[in-house]
Amino acid sequence: MEARSRLASGTAIALAPGIRRLVAGNPGLMTGPGTNTYLFGVHEIAVLDPGPLDDAHLQRIIEVADAPIRWIITTHTHGDHSPLAKRLARATGAELIGVPPPHDGRQDMTFAPDRVPVDGQTLQLGDVRLVAICTPGHASNCVCYLHQEAGMLFSGDHVLEGVSPVILPPDGDMAHYLASIDKLMGLSFDRIAPGHGGVIDNAKQTLAMLRKHRLMRESKVISALRATDNATLESLTPRVYDDVPPDRHVWARLTLEAHLIKLLQENRVDRQGAIWSLRKE
Repeated sequence: MEARSRLASGTAIALAPGIRRLVAGNPGLMTGPGTNTYLFGVHEIAVLDPGPLDDAHLQRIIEVADAPIRWIITTHTHGDHSPLAKRLARATGAELIGVPPPHDGRQDMTFAPDRVPVDGQTLQLGDVRLVAICTPGHASNCVCYLHQEAGMLFSGDHVLEGVSPVILPPDGDMAHYLASIDKLMGLSFDRIAPGHGGVIDNAKQTLAMLRKHRLMRESKVISALRATDNATLESLTPRVYDDVPPDRHVWARLTLEAHLIKLLQENRVDRQGAIWSLRKE
């Protein structure tokens, strides 16, 4: 685990040759130390996830780049990752690369890409190559970027340091999230650079633990439903997330709903309005 001092807002840290990380000044419960902005290249710069609207962070990105910013890339369009993209593009003339925002009420609708990456496509950005890996789950437009030379996966919010990401239905999808984990397991990389927190060294072990955690939580959902004839999200949340502090239950409830939707699609539970129950065999 990286020292917290390396994740201080405004501090540029070199992670590998031609790869730097700059943390935005938006620490919080859901953002950890803040959103990680990554800069690739030396003579021409690609910026990944410029972050939230923040004039100080905008100026710091330009200062740290110390070279023309030609490309701005987003892993997804939640409000802590992409809103600064439009303003940075206006200031630099850079090309915007990413997937347009879905219409679920939780997205940065100002993001309008000039180029939409295709799954498996290699983006040649000056002397930097990034492979786009579509990984829906946390949100439907999540894309991870693989830097093969450095053996690093830039995961956005698909994989985070020390916590499992919230799955945000109906746009976020638990079945898709697990499928994306399996997809990443088949690729070659050693480290993960997440959207929040420090670099994760044990990449494949972390992915396996995430998958195991999600399936263990699913088992708790089934056990909780088995213990009652019917339940609401509100009554299920403290049972299924009894190991999570109550101040985080508002977020846990969203992931619980994603689990239930997956089980519904698999014909393992039933729903009548707000009431959920285990399907009788």
